[in-house]
Amino acid sequence: MGRVTDRVCIVTGAAQGIGRAIGEALLDEGAKVCFADINGNKVADVADANRADYGDDVTSAQVDVTDRDQVRAMIAHTVETHGRLDVTFNNAGVNKPMNFMDVTEDNWNFIMGVNGLGCMIGMQESARQMIQQGQGGKIINTASIASRQGFDNVAPYCASKWAVVSLTQSGARDLAKHDITVTGFAPGVVATEMWKQVDRDLMDIGAAERPGQAMEEFSAEILRGRVARPEDITGTTTFLASKDSDYMTGQIVMIDGGMTLV
Repeated sequence: MGRVTDRVCIVTGAAQGIGRAIGEALLDEGAKVCFADINGNKVADVADANRADYGDDVTSAQVDVTDRDQVRAMIAHTVETHGRLDVTFNNAGVNKPMNFMDVTEDNWNFIMGVNGLGCMIGMQESARQMIQQGQGGKIINTASIASRQGFDNVAPYCASKWAVVSLTQSGARDLAKHDITVTGFAPGVVATEMWKQVDRDLMDIGAAERPGQAMEEFSAEILRGRVARPEDITGTTTFLASKDSDYMTGQIVMIDGGMTLV
């Protein structure tokens, strides 16, 4: 029996990268998973790819996490398909590097909207469903090493991930009375499509001179000696979704290979 057998989970930002890896690891441990993403076609392909092995335990949903009605529809679809909601991973996130003095209101609002407001809406609407069910639940948020220190070319992203930490703590305090725990995890440098795009963006704004430079520089002090792969993250995320973490709440687990010693 797996660590999350029969638990019904939603993972946002699940069309690729960390989100897809989280969802697939949950399936491997017995969960029923809704893969959700703003890219509906791509996330549907992810669900289809897993359905051959996991059948009706897999579903998908297109969702803009900044739109409350869409988030409610995603949760309703999950509950209609699987009967309830036990775990939500608020994992959807964006980044668009800009040099500190060039950051615009549009850049700020885009990043804070998805990473901050999207996390808040996901927490609220998941909690409403869990409270209605009356059996508790788990909400798990994706933070970042950028939630522990500021970087000059991604200031709004850093601010948004600091917001995720605060929301995790606030939610943990408010939802404890409903037996809902709220935790999070903070990856470091992970070899995903998002990091490849950040690398390209940093070159576009003159913050890097060649492909791969940004990842090399960010990774130079990783004590484990290499960047993470998505599967380096999923042992912790499955633990956070399981009964093994039932006495944890309000905490952010660093999974950064030793980049930040806090």
